[in-house]
This record gives sequence, structure tokens and C-alpha cells, in this order.
Amino acid sequence: PMTDAVVMEAVIAPLIIEPVDPMDLQALTLLAKAAREARSLYPELFAPGSPAPTNTPLGEREVYLLAWREGVAVGCGALRRLDGQRGELRRMFVTPLARREGVGRSLLARLEADALALGYRRLLLETGTRQKPAAALYRAGGWRRIPPYGNFVGDPTSVCFGKTLR
Repeated sequence: PMTDAVVMEAVIAPLIIEPVDPMDLQALTLLAKAAREARSLYPELFAPGSPAPTNTPLGEREVYLLAWREGVAVGCGALRRLDGQRGELRRMFVTPLARREGVGRSLLARLEADALALGYRRLLLETGTRQKPAAALYRAGGWRRIPPYGNFVGDPTSVCFGKTLR
């Protein structure tokens, strides 16, 4: 006999992205998670017992975003000022359980829109050679590989990207 198949689709709760103070407890909690992941990916770069990173207060034309799903912070990203026309994306991180759900793509789009609204014409960012999904996200978003800049010059674990905003 024929039976009706029941198809269940996963329903993902809406994503809320909002600016926060980078010293906010949730921002610092996600930063600590990102740092633990970075240390596991690049153990040779971190001395045992080295201090955890911290966020600095926002400067002029800067923003720090948290992405929330069902009241839980699942991602973050920051826009920092490099100079009058250029900004840098920093602190991009999505919690492992929320990956592949569009959180990174949504944060990237919001940061780019905020950058344009704040008068930036070009954005730069750095990721690591072992962070292949992050590099794929940036390439898919129209970012292109660029030579290392700033503190990343000469770092063999760094991969830098740039994007001109329109």
C-alpha cells in the first residue's frame, strides 16, 4: 500500500544582527571562543599561557556587530578604521554549531553596508591559511586576494583579501 511521506524541513530561527560595545560580555565571550579555535588551528603561534586577546573601544567610524539567534550570540564581526577611505574587517567569527546557516554571509553583508554608509571605499581583511571555509566565504562575497598588509607582511600563515565597495 502507498503511504504518504512526511517531509520535515529544519526551521532556522531568524538572525538578528545589532551593533554592540566591543567590551560587551557577549562580544568578549565570542572573542574568547574564536581565540581558542585559532590556538587549536595554529598552536605554533601561541606560547602556552599567553594572554587571551581583548577588544578595544570603538573609534570614529567603527562598528562591532553581534549576530543573535533565539537569544544566543552566534557570530560577530568588526569594522575598524585604517585611514580615511579604507576600513578593515576584524573579529569575524561564527560559532561551530551555527556555521553553514548564512551567519557569516549575513555579517559580511552588514559590515560592507555599514562601511559604505560610513564613507569607506575599500575594505581589507586577514584570515589564516588553515581557515579554508572563511577564505571561501570571502571569495564568494567578491573579495580578492591581495598582498599582505600591515602586521601581516611576512606572516606565512596569513591570507589577505580586499574589496572595493560600490
